[in-house]
Amino acid sequence: MPGADDRARQAFDAALPDHARRNRAWWDGESERYQAVQGEQLRAAGGAAWGVWQIPEAELQVLGDVAGRTTVELGCGAAQWSIALARAGATAIAVDVSEAQLRAAWADAQAAGVTIRFVHASAEDLPLEDAVADIAFCDWGASRFADPERWLPEASRILRPGGLLAFSTATALLDICWPDPDGSPGSRLMADYFGLDRIEDGATVEFQRTDGDWIRCFRHAGLRVIDQLEIQAPEGAVSSFWDDDARDWARRWPAEQIWRLRREA
Repeated sequence: MPGADDRARQAFDAALPDHARRNRAWWDGESERYQAVQGEQLRAAGGAAWGVWQIPEAELQVLGDVAGRTTVELGCGAAQWSIALARAGATAIAVDVSEAQLRAAWADAQAAGVTIRFVHASAEDLPLEDAVADIAFCDWGASRFADPERWLPEASRILRPGGLLAFSTATALLDICWPDPDGSPGSRLMADYFGLDRIEDGATVEFQRTDGDWIRCFRHAGLRVIDQLEIQAPEGAVSSFWDDDARDWARRWPAEQIWRLRREA
């Protein structure tokens, strides 16, 4: 007979759409390796740094001053970001669909001596009150692995009027020049731009939109665009995520983008 934990896990999975179940299962299986390799890079950068190249928040100023503010990280992984924000004086909430990632996050928060409210949930269905946060954000978290038609309205709902939503993800240009995850991005367009939606490799389901479709998603969710940062890889940068060929590509064309949005009053 399944125990209480097994029944709870089965009930949680049953409530998720198929893509979220697949992503949850993949991250549960991948978490230990990811935290040993990529997680080390994130910790070495101090947590508050963006994207594949870990460009410091202090340089980009995406979130601004977080002291005394409530932040919600959507797809937190081991919560390196939320740990850094808690140290900076934020009241930090960290959400992830993966139990394994949350276990890693809890251990890292305990080691750091900070208090974070952890929430086991999909960003597409947040068990959080309306208008609970000043800032919601994700760094290649929900922004890549959750359906924007679902997670953007949820992020908007939990923000106070005037609150900030910021997230990083791949550019559409990268996805149409890098259709084979086992290869490297090239200088030719290899996939259609129109109709970008899901990117499936058999293990995970990732999401993308054209710039115009992103903006329509934002407007539908009651969000106003403040800025879109197109990130250039720093010269000589080294990453545990991508190889030197991808870095050289990202020196010429934007591979990552950061959107900054305001919750309409």
